[in-house]
Amino acid sequence: MQESIHRAVRDLLEAHDRAALSVPMIAAQAGVTPSTIYRRWGDLTTLLADAAIERLRPETPIDQGSLRQDLLSWSEIYLDEMSSAPGRALMRDVAASTSGCVGRCAAMVREQLQIMIDRATERGEASPTADDLIDAIVAPMIYRILYSEAAPTLERVHQWVNRCLG
Repeated sequence: MQESIHRAVRDLLEAHDRAALSVPMIAAQAGVTPSTIYRRWGDLTTLLADAAIERLRPETPIDQGSLRQDLLSWSEIYLDEMSSAPGRALMRDVAASTSGCVGRCAAMVREQLQIMIDRATERGEASPTADDLIDAIVAPMIYRILYSEAAPTLERVHQWVNRCLG
C-alpha cells in the first residue's frame, strides 16, 4: 500500500504543481481512502516528505581514492540535488513534517558520510567524525540553500571541505 501511495505522489507531482495536490487526490490515484493516508502520515506535508525521501535515497558514495576527493565529489552531488527546485521542496517538506522524516534524512546523510570515513580509516587517513562533517559542510550548505538568496557556490563548498580537513 505504501508503495502505491508513493507512486501516486510521484505521478501526480509530474502532472501537477505541488500546491495543487491534496490528500483526496492522492488517495484517489492510489486507490485508497483519504483516511488511510491520514492514519499513516497525518498530513499532506508529511506524506510528501516521506515519498520524497524514499525517491531520493542516495547511492553509495563513489570511492575517489581519498577522503578529500570523496567529500568534494559527494558535496558537489549533494549541493546539486538539494539546491534544485525538488531538493528545496524536499527540505521544506521534511522540516515541516511532524513525523520521523527529519531523523530519516539526518540518518541518510550520516550514513553516507560514515561510509567515506570508514574508507578513509581503511586507507590509513585521519578523518573527522560524521558530526564534524555535518557541522562543517552539510549544515552551512543546507542553511544557505534554504535561507540565502542563492545556494552556496561550488567554490564555497570546496572551501568548507578543505577547512574541515585542514
